[in-house]
This record gives sequence, structure tokens and C-alpha cells, in this order.
Amino acid sequence: MSPELEHPQKAIGWAARVPCGVLSPFKFSRRATGDKDVKLKVLYCGICHTDIHNIRNDWGVTTFPVVPGHEIVGEVIEVGSGTEKTKVGDRVGMGCLIGSCGTCHSCLHHEENYCPDMVLTYGGRPYYDGSTTYGGYSDIMVVEERFTVLIPDSLPLAGAAPLLCAGITVYSPLRFHGLDKPGVHVGLVGLGGLGHVAVKFAKAMGARVTVISSSPEKREEALTRLGADSFLVSTDMSQIQAATGTLDGIIDTVSAVHSLLPLISLLKTRGKIIVVGAPDKPLQLPMLPMIFGAKGIYGSCVGGDEGDSRDDGLCSKTQHNNRHRISPYGLRQHGLGPPGQGRCQVSFRHRRREHPLVVASQHLSTFIVLLCRKTT
Repeated sequence: MSPELEHPQKAIGWAARVPCGVLSPFKFSRRATGDKDVKLKVLYCGICHTDIHNIRNDWGVTTFPVVPGHEIVGEVIEVGSGTEKTKVGDRVGMGCLIGSCGTCHSCLHHEENYCPDMVLTYGGRPYYDGSTTYGGYSDIMVVEERFTVLIPDSLPLAGAAPLLCAGITVYSPLRFHGLDKPGVHVGLVGLGGLGHVAVKFAKAMGARVTVISSSPEKREEALTRLGADSFLVSTDMSQIQAATGTLDGIIDTVSAVHSLLPLISLLKTRGKIIVVGAPDKPLQLPMLPMIFGAKGIYGSCVGGDEGDSRDDGLCSKTQHNNRHRISPYGLRQHGLGPPGQGRCQVSFRHRRREHPLVVASQHLSTFIVLLCRKTT
């Protein structure tokens, strides 16, 4: 019997058993609620592009069956005796990580997301018993309290879900690299799931925001609905040249292969590009403009517990600015079927593409959020 089947708490989720994109009911079990754990009833779980990749085994690392989902919000129904901030009935969220060693340099600096022994919310193998982790497309979760955040009552639960991956992925580099201050001029490359949340966070921080996109039709969305200060078409060299040397930093959310040279030219001296998109092929790196401009390129991956907590705090203060269009989708209605059936719709994350779980919609700012609780 596999380790996960030996756990005492019975659970049901939606799993992909082979890389075909179809999810179906899956019975499994969760570990007992430990002294520092909380158990939550999952109410909503966002669909992240990472879920799609894992369900289809695009990266060749998926362990099947896989229960996806790492943008999880719910209600606490049990707490361990050693918990400190959480009580039964609290609204909490959890993101991409559920475990880390707690003793390495990264963990001691609240950067568990860079811990060599970090445990992913699903598809990971925890150090404590070797079992495979299962994600938030399920009815319950058991997790260490330090990997949860309290969701303020002022923020709708469905709206909180995307902030636990997309939100922290852009919020963390804005904060860490000093781009979270009034008067700073930030460039945001790409207006997808990450990009549109980044615009809202940066504006809430008081920054001046320039959206950079290859799609001219996104100008109105960026300026009118999201509140960006300016918009550049990345393929229009006259626009790029006019903005040369104007940006303190750039958050690059684009996962497709693209040239960094035009972006580097937009930076002020000692400006920096932080890459959070993950192209599947190497990017060419022009060194001369970086050397002569003292410019830098960094990577960033989600966020640790300090970043998540600040993410929660910012949301509580700026809930109106950070509210996005949500499309709840009931898991209990039927299995999530193969491409082309149109059962789910999302645009910011999978625009103009068909996936096993999603088909592009016309609404530019829609997140799909799975409704995991029972409905009548």
C-alpha cells in the first residue's frame, strides 16, 4: 500500500491519471492534523497555467495520478495544538508550497520558495514520509500553519485564489527589488494572468506603470480598466526609442521566447529586469548594454511566507484595486473534458489557445476559479 493511502483522513479530489487532460473523481487520504498543522475545507481553487502543464506532463516530470491546484482558499475546520495565529472558522489561503526544511539560509530569511528541500503543494514528495502530495482540486487540505495566510473578510474568497500564485509571483519581486515605492517607474512586460495583477499591485504601491506588450489591442485594457500610466508596443521601435532610459525596473511575465535588447534599452542606469515568465528555450543576453549601463537581469519564483503575508496585508488595504473578474466553475458538475468542449473559459492566462481545461474567452481579465465546495 502506498504511503498516501495509509493516512487517516479520507479525501476526494479530481485527478488526471494519464497525460490526456481529463480529470475524474479520485479517492485518497491526507495525513493526520499535526501540532502545527491546520486542516481546511477547500472552497475555491484557481486554475494556474502550471496545472495545465502538469496535467499534460508537458515537462516530463508529472507523477500520475496528479491532483492539481495551488491557488487554494477555504475555511479552517481543525487546528493543531501548537498553532499560533489560526482558529477554527478562519478564512485562509495557501499557495505553491506546503513544506521546507526550516533551517537553511533561504528558510531563515523567509524565502522558503528557494529551499533545496521545499515541498510543492502537489506532485511533491515530502521529506517526512515520502508520499506524493495532492493539490487543491479536492475537498480538504492539511498543511503547516506557516504556509497559510489569513484572508480578510473584505476580500471575496474567489478573488483571493489567484493572488496565491499569480499575485505573489509578481508582488514578491516588486517588493524585493525596491519597485514598491511611490514615484518609482515600473515597466510590466505582458498583460496576461501575471501582468494584469502586477499592474494593480504596482499602482496600489504608488508606482508609475508602463505596460509593454506586442498586442496593440491591449492598450485600452491596460490604460482604461487597469489604470496603467502608459503603454508601449514592444515591436514599435519608435515607441521604444522614445522611452529609452525611463524605467527603474521591469517585471517580465512573458513565457514565450523574446528579445531582451529592447527591454534593456528602456532601463535607467542600474535598472533591472526581473524575469518571472519561464520560456522553454534560452534567451539571448546582450552583454554590452548591460555592462555600460550597470544593468542587471534577475529571476524570481513565487514567494516565501513573509511575501505571502505582505501580499495578504496589501490586499486587505487595496481590495478594490486588486479585484479581478472571476468565473467560478463547479467541479461537481462533470469531469473537465478534452479540448474544444468549451466547459471552462479564461482569457488572461490562455488567450487564443485551447487547452484540456480551458478555452479562450472574450473577457480579457477573467480568471477561472474552481468552486470546490458542494453546491445544490
